[in-house]
Amino acid sequence: MSSRRTRSVLAAASALSVFALAACSGGTSSDGGGAQVGSDGKVEVVASTDVWGSVASAVGGQNVEVKSVIHDPSADPHSYETTADDALAAKGAQLLLSNGGGYDEFFGKLTEQAGSAKKLVAYDIAATGDENEHVWYDLPGVGKVADQLAAQLGELKPAAKQQFADNATAFKAKVDALEKRLEELGTTHPGTKVVVTEPVAHYLLASAKITDATPKAFSDAVENDTDVPAGAVSAYKQLIATKQVKALIDNEQTVTPLTQDVVKQAKEAGIGVVGVTETLPAGVTDYIGWMTGEVDELAGALK
Repeated sequence: MSSRRTRSVLAAASALSVFALAACSGGTSSDGGGAQVGSDGKVEVVASTDVWGSVASAVGGQNVEVKSVIHDPSADPHSYETTADDALAAKGAQLLLSNGGGYDEFFGKLTEQAGSAKKLVAYDIAATGDENEHVWYDLPGVGKVADQLAAQLGELKPAAKQQFADNATAFKAKVDALEKRLEELGTTHPGTKVVVTEPVAHYLLASAKITDATPKAFSDAVENDTDVPAGAVSAYKQLIATKQVKALIDNEQTVTPLTQDVVKQAKEAGIGVVGVTETLPAGVTDYIGWMTGEVDELAGALK
């Protein structure tokens, strides 16, 4: 779990271009089987971050109205303070979707105010058995979340139950294709090692059977915003200097002088640098498109 982080200036600037998800509308009406939906016939969904909001949108399609509380690349879910608008949205929601695993604890305050809204927690649904909280990079887990979303949305709006199921099936087919690509990467590049600035893409690397050779003390310190031990820095840089690793995976939303230094070193050494993020990049609203770009970048770095 990370503490308060220093986000890059570029990430903060890009925040102005991202809020594709509308706020919840007021009023409810009955839909067929008695479920309560919004006054426009759409199920009101509130997600903790735009990553999960995009998954909810993919499954719900035109039958849902989604609001993401965190929709800003410079915002930190670990230290986010909820607003009155957030509380109002949660109170009017029929379905709440969070990451869990300690990543977005602020959302717990909102769920307490949400009354009888259905609640889904991605970390619990994915059930990876791993303490790493960044489960949106666990593609099989994301597929499980899609199934749960379809089931819960179907209860809330029975008339669209089949549409939700079909949307989830189509979404999972694309997720499965990405998982297969990752597995093929591992087969094509056996024994590949990389270093990371922070273990955000842990699950992607695991799917590709790519070894994270980062000294644990290095990534732990960066993630928790503490000083990295000198020995860990030296060992990390040695891996790059001697080209024992094929790529450096950089969390572009956690920028420090040290991470900038090692990224520069990797580029100068001819080692590929793969940028990853914790929220959707500016202008992106589609989870599959985002993940496809991430996998493409990883594949390119391993050539």
